[in-house]
Amino acid sequence: MARNIGSRYTAHQILGRGSAGTVWLGEGPEGPVAVKLLREDLASDQELVGRFVRERTALLGLDHPRVVKVRDLVVDGNDLALVMDLVRGTDLRTRLDRERRLAPEAAVAIVADVADALAAAHAAGVVHRDVKPENILLDMEGPLGPGGAHPALLTDFGVAKLIDTPGRTKATRIIGTPDYLAPEIVEGLPPRAAVDIYALATVLYELLAGFTPFGGGHPGAVLRRHVTETVVPLPGIPEELWQLLVQCLAKAPASRLRASELAARLRDVLPLLKGIPPLDVDEPDTEPAPEPYEDDAYATAAGAAEPGPRRAAVPLVPGAAPDSHRDTHTSMRVPAPDELSGGPLGTARAPRPAGAPRPGSARHKADAVRKRRITLAVAAVVLAGALGAGGYLAASGDGEAPPQDSKQSSPLP
Repeated sequence: MARNIGSRYTAHQILGRGSAGTVWLGEGPEGPVAVKLLREDLASDQELVGRFVRERTALLGLDHPRVVKVRDLVVDGNDLALVMDLVRGTDLRTRLDRERRLAPEAAVAIVADVADALAAAHAAGVVHRDVKPENILLDMEGPLGPGGAHPALLTDFGVAKLIDTPGRTKATRIIGTPDYLAPEIVEGLPPRAAVDIYALATVLYELLAGFTPFGGGHPGAVLRRHVTETVVPLPGIPEELWQLLVQCLAKAPASRLRASELAARLRDVLPLLKGIPPLDVDEPDTEPAPEPYEDDAYATAAGAAEPGPRRAAVPLVPGAAPDSHRDTHTSMRVPAPDELSGGPLGTARAPRPAGAPRPGSARHKADAVRKRRITLAVAAVVLAGALGAGGYLAASGDGEAPPQDSKQSSPLP
């Protein structure tokens, strides 16, 4: 059902939904557009609306071939919307879900395009703050690049900054997606351009490996890894590319490359990647397995029914519905220093042998449960044996108390 967005635009159909709002296919005076309509609770926040209007010039002024251009900002009654160029294609997350990982040449070509977009944004004083596959669009109508990669465009500039206002988030909250958060954000420092470089390097690692370098398990564990662990090497890629990844995933923001430098260096290594197939590396969850609660594990060991199926998604905010789109702006508590002290700074997780489960993954937890069940079963057998031996002794009379001495002392007169 069509609806009017302000006086100049009409939204015809929903293209996608996220935690910040809904994207519609729309029509404007100059033709088809994409309209990102923010949630009603955001539109009713007067402070946010004011910030929205103040950011108008910066957002409209960001014009680059690798940036999805914002054409207009609409504030009309309960509607708060960004009107953007319509990109006919898909997002990088959808392609990853379909292909699991990309050939290195295509992955690097896509990330180089995004680095160009970040270079333009950073030069204009704009930090994206939420770089991830969901916010990278692939233009299916554009010319193919190295490795058959479609041109990549970065979208959702300014949305994280708009929503992350002092009135909406406390000092103990952070905005972003856990797998892509730079260590300085986890530690509560203000986001600078370097956080986008860290997030983009994480995306590149994910395109190559099929999983993020510090993801897996509880969100708090993911945040701690960003601060305390170093990245595990990826076999099968040239050393030049690996050194780029290591530098851009550095814990210290000043050690990372600038976006323009990253784009140039990535294109320099492209000739080395020609013909290299997608990497063959262990994935964190190669075997689907249930993830029971502790009570379920003990009940199973005692002979009860097997635990129920693993839940597909767990909301990070109490009361929220699971977000199947893994979208942006999840509000999480910044962990205290004692929560982050999971080991010496810079401690790396040792590379896993082929087929070994990744710590924190469902397989790893399921293995731990199986080991616990075996331990409980052995303990039960030992206990049963001990009880059986005690019963045998009692039946044979060996367990009777010795008779009392018949020569008992007489009481004193």
